[in-house]
Formats: sequence, C-alpha cells, structure tokens
Amino acid sequence: MPKHGKRYREAAKRFDRQAAYPAREALDLVKTLAFANFDETVEAVFRLGIDPRKADQLVRGTVSLPHGTGKELRVAVFAPADRHAEATEAGADVVGGKELAAEIAEGRELDFDLAIATPDMMAEVGKLGRILGPRGLMPNPKAGTVTTDVAKAVKEFKGGRIEYRNDRYGNVHVPIGKVSFGLDQLVENLAAITSEILRVRPASAKGRYVRSLTVSSTMGPGVHVDVGKLDEVAALAR
Repeated sequence: MPKHGKRYREAAKRFDRQAAYPAREALDLVKTLAFANFDETVEAVFRLGIDPRKADQLVRGTVSLPHGTGKELRVAVFAPADRHAEATEAGADVVGGKELAAEIAEGRELDFDLAIATPDMMAEVGKLGRILGPRGLMPNPKAGTVTTDVAKAVKEFKGGRIEYRNDRYGNVHVPIGKVSFGLDQLVENLAAITSEILRVRPASAKGRYVRSLTVSSTMGPGVHVDVGKLDEVAALAR
C-alpha cells in the first residue's frame, strides 16, 4: 500500500471511511477534504460486477456532463485536407491527415487529450495503435471518435462530452469536475454519468451490477457513495 502524507491522513480522520454516504453528502465531503494548493479534479470510480474478459460485458461509450469537467480539452482531428477548415473552425487544436499520422509515427509529441478521425483516415491512424493505444488516444466508433461529422464531435467533446470505459478489473474511472465547482454542479455531473452507467448494463452481467461507487479529489481520500440509492441519483439527470 502506498504511504500517504500527513495532510491526507488528517483528512481521512475527519469522516467514517467505512460508511457509505448519500451522493450529495459524499461530494460535499470531497470538497471539504481537498487540501492541495491547486484546483483538484473530482473523480468517480464505479466498481462493476462485470467480467472484463468477455466482449459482451465491456462497458464503454460517451456521455455529456452538463457542466463539463473543468479541464480545457485539446482535441486532434485526423481528416482529409478538404475537412481541415471545418475541424479548425469547430475548435480542434491539432488538425492533419496522413502527414500528421506520419509525424506521430516519427516521434512527434502527443500534444492532445483526445483524437477524432474520419472513417477514411483509420487505415493510416490504425498504424499508430502502439503509440495511441496505450495512452487511450486511439479513435473508436463506440466512443464517437470515428465519425463523418468531425465538427459536431469536436464541439461536443469540447463542450463536456467524455469517454468512459472499464479497465481490466471492471472499474470505470471518470472525472466529474473540479473541487472549485459548486456542489449542485458536481451532483448533476455525477447524476449524468450514473444514469449512463446504469443504462448500459450488459445483459449478460449477473448479480449486483454496481458493487461500489467512490468519489474523491486528486489528492484526497475516497468517500463511498450509497449504491443502494443510485436510481435516485440517476433520476436527477432526467
């Protein structure tokens, strides 16, 4: 287990770490317990009752957070030359075609957080799998990042749409804002992702689906959310 600093240990003593709190109370605790000298990200972690080894139980997609994540997202677009102006006007930070793919293959810095590609560019982008894949940057149709409407995709992701996917342990980690966000904003963002996670439950997943939900700030301790009331949380997003 990693050793935590003094301020973390002090924060962890200020609440019952074994208890599960209503979502709003849990998020209020996260804000109160944050101690870093920067605006920490607030993250939600869903531990799901799925088998990540089975293709029909993978949980992956995108969801729009009503208040965004608080992070300025840098978006790259791989598209033919006649689509470059459209992508740039929509707000893309890096735009290119085969030449951009070649530059990345040769070691160009990955100065973007998300990559979007038109379908006809995937033959080139696919060659970058060993570079983009491990960093979670490979465009994928299920994530809405392989599309013919690049302008719409750029605007949506810049406006608060995020991608989510389970890891190899069946956990889904998602940012839901910053400590500086108002409590209502964090609650509404959590409601949006909770509603989405419940919506995409794989039909083949057996038993309890959401086994636990924890919220925390970048440096702060995790606070458990009462998963028995997740339907009530999700209902806030409707």
